[in-house]
Amino acid sequence: MHDISGSLRARMRRMKLLTFTTLYPNESQPVHGIFIDERLRHMVDAGGIDATVVAPVPWFPSAAHAFGRYAHFARVPREESRRGIRVLHPRYPLIPKLGMRLAPWLMASAASRTVRALLAEPGGFDLIEGHYLYPDGVAAAALARRFSLPLVLSARGSDVNLIGQYVAPRRWMVQAVRQSAATITVSQALRDRLCDMGAPAERIIVIRNGVDLERFKPLARAPARATLGYDGFSALVVGTLIENKGQQFAIEALKHVPEMRLTLIGTGPARARFEDLARRLGVADRLRFLGIVPHELMPGHYPAADALILASEREGMPNAVLEALACGLPVIATPIGGVPELVTDPEAGRLMRQRDAAELVRCIGELRANPPDRDRIRSGALKFDWTSVARRQIEVYAGVVDERRRRVGHSKGATC
Repeated sequence: MHDISGSLRARMRRMKLLTFTTLYPNESQPVHGIFIDERLRHMVDAGGIDATVVAPVPWFPSAAHAFGRYAHFARVPREESRRGIRVLHPRYPLIPKLGMRLAPWLMASAASRTVRALLAEPGGFDLIEGHYLYPDGVAAAALARRFSLPLVLSARGSDVNLIGQYVAPRRWMVQAVRQSAATITVSQALRDRLCDMGAPAERIIVIRNGVDLERFKPLARAPARATLGYDGFSALVVGTLIENKGQQFAIEALKHVPEMRLTLIGTGPARARFEDLARRLGVADRLRFLGIVPHELMPGHYPAADALILASEREGMPNAVLEALACGLPVIATPIGGVPELVTDPEAGRLMRQRDAAELVRCIGELRANPPDRDRIRSGALKFDWTSVARRQIEVYAGVVDERRRRVGHSKGATC
């Protein structure tokens, strides 16, 4: 990745960033929150920033596999290093039925000791950034107040679109945005929604997600298909296996497109229901579940497929769409969140008119009748390179730190 400009690099040389989020990969969950890890890593690689991550996890007493996903929490180390970035995992209590309302405060309380210890080390921090507005961003705002640090927040998607429907979390999110020096949204649609909730527009900046264009690119299809087991017209769905993501529509479409095969990447609670649906429809032999695929292997799957399907009910700025477009893979998606900001050319795919299997079948038929040019699809993703995204984000942080230093300097001057 290219370094940021010399002048900005000089301004940022002493900047130390404290990243606070529960959405960060760890030893037990290596692809958890990979999109935040990618953004932070590219910022650090750009130069001028030292980052430390505080990524709280719920406390759980046993790592036994019988406890399913809860056991993952117990297996997360207290501290680890991920690609040179120090990551700490304080524990916070997760109280059944009261978790949503209490989570920000329990999280902030549990993390306070960790943050205090970090601030006692040489250098301190210039600002704290909180990813995902609720509960993480609200907790980050509480920590910023407690330790007198400037705050930058990032809204990702369901924090605003889903949790923002609840009165108390919505109020606390808006208060956190008002406290922040800046709040970054990954799409214009998300910014509009935050403003509708009452957040101050002047504090909200749109910086879309990026994609690693050197890793995600068109490849020779035949070797990729042979290696990864793609055959015939192959559709791909990437995401958690829940009905909100719409995998059921893709499975139903198999019944109406006999030549189609479907690959689902991801895990989730709806897998058994999806398997049962495929059996009832008689299409189980054309459906495969790959589970979690390491992110470094995904650049092979997109070029091997014929279409990415994203029939979600809600989204922020889905990384899978960006990665698919960078690989020259057309997308069929519901026009929600930031998706219409990515699929702007008919060559890049189709936006569904309604969210059901019949519409999905229609879009598949159009794509098969007019196969798109993969190089043209990729050209639309070139503006989302991580170099530009990281530079823009660092510029925002530089402005926050500079303003903070001016205020502190002015205050000292006035006192003298």
